[in-house]
Amino acid sequence: MAVKMRLQRHGSKKRPFYFIVVADGRAPRDGKFIQKIGTYNPLTVPATIQLDRQKALEWLNKGAQPTDTVRRILSFKGVLYLKHLLRGVKLGLFDDATAMTKFQAWHNEHEANITRRNEEHRKNQRARRAYTPVVKKVEAKAEESAPAEGTTEA
Repeated sequence: MAVKMRLQRHGSKKRPFYFIVVADGRAPRDGKFIQKIGTYNPLTVPATIQLDRQKALEWLNKGAQPTDTVRRILSFKGVLYLKHLLRGVKLGLFDDATAMTKFQAWHNEHEANITRRNEEHRKNQRARRAYTPVVKKVEAKAEESAPAEGTTEA
């Protein structure tokens, strides 16, 4: 039985909302699943992702295959990096404390980058919404139709 980690669509038409689930590969997209491990809302800026990191890591270690989109989500949340570090612990390259230290350093840097990008996005949004005065065309037309000074009309 091939077990997959994939998205299960919910929400109304043109308003998607996804559950991240572990399911049998033969089951329909929105059908029966084994376990729900998170949610993904692509409509918010930035996209909102809630994920149980431990459950996802357990299923990856059991051999569940993530789809492309779920793989990107797991990578973004650091689950794949954590799996990589734990494999290094299993091979004896470093101990568990070092792996967790490396993961915490990566996580802190990642959160700082996300915060910086969110601030830039908000700043750009505010700049786009800023009020720009509009020059009235009526005044410009009135000046064109008025006779210039020093000319006489006959």
